[in-house]
Amino acid sequence: MSLESFETIYQRAAERKGGEKSLESLLSKPLSQKQLLKLTDAKILSEMTKKVFQSGFVWRVVQNKWPSFEEVFFNFDIEKLLMMPPDMVERKATDKRIIRNLTKVKSIQNNALMINEITKEHGNFVSWLANWPVDNMIGLWNELKKRGDRLGGNTGPYALRAIGKDTFLLTRDVEAYFRNHQIIDGGLRSKKSLKTIQNSFNQWHQTSGRSMQELSMLVSFGVGENRV
Repeated sequence: MSLESFETIYQRAAERKGGEKSLESLLSKPLSQKQLLKLTDAKILSEMTKKVFQSGFVWRVVQNKWPSFEEVFFNFDIEKLLMMPPDMVERKATDKRIIRNLTKVKSIQNNALMINEITKEHGNFVSWLANWPVDNMIGLWNELKKRGDRLGGNTGPYALRAIGKDTFLLTRDVEAYFRNHQIIDGGLRSKKSLKTIQNSFNQWHQTSGRSMQELSMLVSFGVGENRV
């Protein structure tokens, strides 16, 4: 089927959300390039780690415990985390102030290593992340999955959204849209489906000037029972 225009998607979302003014109030935007470049590696690792722990768990509980996570893990200082010996990692995984999950705790050091390695390759991890082109977000997702730890599936994309990097998300509503309109028919994360979805968002991005984040939200607002 031919791809719907941005205008069609926007008007559908507006009708379901009480008009254009109400719809616009619900949309959020990613950080600008300038804002992204001001982020620290520690902030980025903190957000990645939060999403790792929130995956399959109650998000509110993780959020409430986050000040303790920051304290236990040296405010996510990359150099300090890389110096932790295995026995220290295991001890920290038993700290009652955090959510005790050894596998996820180990991912903190592993993802610190990823950040460190990319910094050595490109000079600066934040620049590498900020300059990644939005027309190939599935490529960035794949890099996080391949080089990071527990950043596959939706975890990596949700971490990027939390950091402020512009990305669309494959939520249930977004997936439903692409299936209902027969744009994809195979596995959601097959290479063919991901490429088709990326190309669709690229086209909407080019014609509307909207961020991938806004476009993703607009698509989801037109699906399911999320009415006002």
